[in-house]
Amino acid sequence: MQTSSGIPYVGLPRGKSVETVQTAEYFQALENFNRTFCFTGEDRVVFLADRGIDPKVIHAICGLARARGTEPMVVMSHTTQHTEIPEEIKPLLEGATFVISTWFCSIIDPLCIALRKGGQRWVKITYFRDLELLKTPQARFPIDIVGEIIRQTAALYPEGQAFDLRFTCPQGSDLRIKFTPEMRANLLRSNRWRGQMTPNEPGAYVHYLPTHGPNLYDRTAFDNDDSVVAEIDGVVIPQWAVGFEKPFDERFEVVFARDRIAAVRGDGDLAALFRDMLTDGQLIELGCGFNPKAPRYTVYPAGSNSPGALHWGIDLARPSDYIRRVMPEWEEPPVHMDLISYNMTVTAGNTTLIDGGFLKSLEAPSVVEMASRYGDPVDLLQNWPD
Repeated sequence: MQTSSGIPYVGLPRGKSVETVQTAEYFQALENFNRTFCFTGEDRVVFLADRGIDPKVIHAICGLARARGTEPMVVMSHTTQHTEIPEEIKPLLEGATFVISTWFCSIIDPLCIALRKGGQRWVKITYFRDLELLKTPQARFPIDIVGEIIRQTAALYPEGQAFDLRFTCPQGSDLRIKFTPEMRANLLRSNRWRGQMTPNEPGAYVHYLPTHGPNLYDRTAFDNDDSVVAEIDGVVIPQWAVGFEKPFDERFEVVFARDRIAAVRGDGDLAALFRDMLTDGQLIELGCGFNPKAPRYTVYPAGSNSPGALHWGIDLARPSDYIRRVMPEWEEPPVHMDLISYNMTVTAGNTTLIDGGFLKSLEAPSVVEMASRYGDPVDLLQNWPD
């Protein structure tokens, strides 16, 4: 915008810092990088990679491993979309102590789950496919603060009692997930919900970049027992989804009944598309962002990962032709879809976890105190990038 004389208005900083500041910021990001890929000379490292990843990412991680006395074995696939570990890769994977992966099956394959239970440590790098990402605010945001945000969110889940995890929004969403004390214990016992942001301990699983936190709900609540039917009932009105250029301008309702999507209600084109795609699908993970510097309106490849934004990860009953057409090289397979919500209020019993899209743990005294060690806590915790 310009004045009548053609002079541009300048009322806000232009967002470019000098080179010396950028250098300092880059080394902040490297600290997170080095702490996450915490190889030792005793590790046997396997890297499950794909042809679409920036090769510099592979060389950066492998270079760090070599500097610590171990040589990674890199398995290069044509795709990330594996829904299970291929048979020929299993013996190699079973011999590893530390795994880096871009493959979709990393979290759900029974073999991967069993190997982590046996002590294998994993880093999933869905969000680190380009080395230039090291220059972003989300890469340099202190992982110790992310861990404290997660711990304070976990503390809001009621202990020793049954409760409803309820989701509502101004558009009309109203969904409940019934939690038992056992479900709570199962969900929150992972290293991620304990705020452990680096894979130092046996069985650890973390994401890098440090954006995607643990899920508010997923099948770990049932100890990954596929025979259990979750009590998930209600309606979600999504605002966006992966694979769509912009947020929706059409309202439609996704109806959940006993762990499955029973219907998609609406008369428009989007409703028809999602009715075909989602009906009989299952909610397997309900992701929440915990890194305040993750871009709020970036939903590809999965997200948003901004604090308080939710993504509803649904496994489809059948592959989606729409996903195949618009995202043939998507990092997820065409049997998965992430719906996005930005302004949900989430309560656990009588406690509010998220208020209109704002993650309440950002205001926790311990989070604010920790953030103050690194800079201005308001800037760090509430100045969210678009």
